Amino acid sequence: MKPISLQLYTVRELCAQDFAGTVKRVADIGYKGVEFAGFYDTPPAEVKKMVDNLGLQVSSAHLPMPTKENVAELLDTCRTIGIPRIVSGFGPDQVKTLEGCNEAAAKLKSAVEALEGSGIGIAIHNHWWEFTKLPDGQLPEDILLNGAPGAGAQLDVYWVAVGGEDPTATVARLGRRAPLLHIKDGPMDPPQPMTAVGDGKLDMPSIIKAADPNVLEWLIVELDSCATGMMEAAEKSYQYLTENGLAAGNK
Repeated sequence: MKPISLQLYTVRELCAQDFAGTVKRVADIGYKGVEFAGFYDTPPAEVKKMVDNLGLQVSSAHLPMPTKENVAELLDTCRTIGIPRIVSGFGPDQVKTLEGCNEAAAKLKSAVEALEGSGIGIAIHNHWWEFTKLPDGQLPEDILLNGAPGAGAQLDVYWVAVGGEDPTATVARLGRRAPLLHIKDGPMDPPQPMTAVGDGKLDMPSIIKAADPNVLEWLIVELDSCATGMMEAAEKSYQYLTENGLAAGNK
């Protein structure tokens, strides 16, 4: 079983009120790691102290796409906190045409080159638009990954399904490029709120078992919205994944 992390965007409203207290609640649930999506005005050294004191690992962080201009600052943040991989991505307008996809792939390749030799990796996080076929039948995700061989994928299995692809088959096909899986669940109807993992329509056991065990490092729960409280959904997701032998937690 792979370790379980929580993308803190899930509990962003709570983090905005009490960042340290919210991360402690995540640790108390039993999550082994966290994925950052902002630091709420907390200096990197303080973030490092916070996660170390709670016995948490940092699976990754959503940060800006590395460029020659920002890479020094990004690397300083990553090294101070202990972030092993930057996760970034592209908006829908950037990948709606073949030309746009090729331009985005070039930016991703440049990001790989900017990080070369640093020991910090990069992965792209998808929404549904990377898995919505172009007129010629290609998937934007494939163009991005083919254009930047040094980049990994943080496959968001829910958005793969919303985009029209089979998440189990996609994880099996792209697993050698996917060190991180974003695990979310729901009705697969974007206007409707998501659910705790296990309460939606996705076949999570099949999806997770399709991953390449030699490449996959983390299962990361992320929920954009829920009809219930977000921390409640995060805890229920943790319980579902760990109690069904799909992920390893601290409890």
